[in-house]
Amino acid sequence: MKNSILTKREKEVFELLILNYTTVEIAEKLGISEKTVRNHISNAMQKLGVKGRASAVVELLKLGELTI
Repeated sequence: MKNSILTKREKEVFELLILNYTTVEIAEKLGISEKTVRNHISNAMQKLGVKGRASAVVELLKLGELTI
């Protein structure tokens, strides 16, 4: 199994993002705060060296971390 760039939780957040869930909905679904959701997104974007959620999703798809 290859190592993921993202933590399990960061990946869960992005999987919900690409399903068009809002930050609030993701927080409710995962039982975490909105701020924590935003932190996971921010941490992932930093790891990927991108400046937006859309860019992060594109990069994660290219890397095979996410599938649509």
